[in-house]
Amino acid sequence: MFHLEHIKGCISRDAYQGMHIDRFLFIRLHVTFVDKEGDEHTFEVAKGDNLLDIAQANDVEMEGACGGSCACSTCHVIVEDQDVYDKIPEPDDDENDMLDLAFGLTETSRLGCQVHMTPEIDGLRVKLPNMTRNMQASDFSK
Repeated sequence: MFHLEHIKGCISRDAYQGMHIDRFLFIRLHVTFVDKEGDEHTFEVAKGDNLLDIAQANDVEMEGACGGSCACSTCHVIVEDQDVYDKIPEPDDDENDMLDLAFGLTETSRLGCQVHMTPEIDGLRVKLPNMTRNMQASDFSK
């Protein structure tokens, strides 16, 4: 566990005291993935982490064929709670275009690469769809 006291000798007193005020920077958040078999995997994550990176770092089966550039739908997730879904910033046009290609699209579908963890969605639960389609934007270029 990281403690502010560990860095006390490395920074000025004013900066150290300011870090006590900004403790929220060290808040750990939680997300749960429900995989295709119904098994739950809960992880402690940092503010700003996106679901694709979290899943891949923890060996949760999520492809992310485009590397998180919002150019495919293989990181499609389904947010289980509508109230939590409503706290996530709305998808932009690029994400909506890719979601149109996703298998099993629902009203609470999102691309994992576009959902970044914030304190407002701490405890987020997402279900992985039974299948994914590996169709990328480049498949439709002329």
